Amino acid sequence: MTTIATEPAAAMARALELAAQGRGHVEPNPMVGAVVVRDGRVAGEGFHQRFGGPHAEPLAIAAAGPDACRGATLYVTLEPCTHHGKTPPCVDAVRAAGFARVVVAMVDPDPRTQGRGIDQLRGAGIEVEVGLLEAEARRLNAPFIKLTTRGIPFVAAKWAMTLDGKTATRTGDSRWISSPPSRELVHTLRGQADAILVGIGTALADDPRLTARPPGPRTATRIVADSRARLPLASRLVATAADAPLLVATTDAAPADRRQALEAAGAEVLVLPDHEGHVSLRALMDELGRRRTTHLLLEGGGELCAAALAAGLVDKLLIFIAPKLVGGRDAPTPVGGAGIGQIAHALAARDYSIRRLGDDALIEAWL
Repeated sequence: MTTIATEPAAAMARALELAAQGRGHVEPNPMVGAVVVRDGRVAGEGFHQRFGGPHAEPLAIAAAGPDACRGATLYVTLEPCTHHGKTPPCVDAVRAAGFARVVVAMVDPDPRTQGRGIDQLRGAGIEVEVGLLEAEARRLNAPFIKLTTRGIPFVAAKWAMTLDGKTATRTGDSRWISSPPSRELVHTLRGQADAILVGIGTALADDPRLTARPPGPRTATRIVADSRARLPLASRLVATAADAPLLVATTDAAPADRRQALEAAGAEVLVLPDHEGHVSLRALMDELGRRRTTHLLLEGGGELCAAALAAGLVDKLLIFIAPKLVGGRDAPTPVGGAGIGQIAHALAARDYSIRRLGDDALIEAWL
């Protein structure tokens, strides 16, 4: 390779760009990219491409070759692992390659490594720098970090709304608020998610399939929060249960015959604790964490979004705003519930960005 990478930040930015190519393919593992730089030029690069496959560091080392690695600098987006999993410890390959310097964006939060890789590299006489583009690396792997440290999935809430904040008209019509490019992006996001969650109100009103079209690298489990198991057997969710997993999260309030009928139709029925007459979202997240669900896409409706926000479960918002006005005091809004009483108590985004998608604007806000 002949790519110039005279600035360390440029080399790490390239490693992050490579790592992002693993999105949807590597979960519940982290996305990792690695770049070998020798004499100001990229000599080799690699990224973790699929769960169970080779990690970024040995791929970059192999691409560069032994002569290029000896005395060179390795840029890697996550601390090289020290534990045996489906592959050998990456720290062994890094030490054996003879690097003079290793630059790590962030420490691995996995307690099996968590600083040990850095210590072992330094113990081998390798200069190690930690923290270059750390914020970008942490954002890239926010789902992995949350699952690893808190044991529950990362939750991104998505909705499309008009300029006046409506997700449908007063009659319930919502097709289509957003533009074709926005809807295309939603299908891409579905194809990268481990799970998609909606409330029973949305399932009844919209009769969605919640599948990615065309399919992505992952087939998300479609989840309906349905405390009384009201999901119709004739719904498109149930009709496609053989094509994509369907989980109906319900409570003891659901009649036994309804649960049995849904199970017979191919759905998994999960009975969870009740919280104020609804499925406990905290209990649902705990169960999904035990299943190693990394990234959940919350697609509404308003009452479910309000409950998830109130419980502190939402990490990111994806808000598609269409240049349309529909009005109507009874038209639904993206976040229902009782709401707050004072602006001073409003939930504020830590950071956000805005970009154009067709005729729409997409706001990505981190909570």
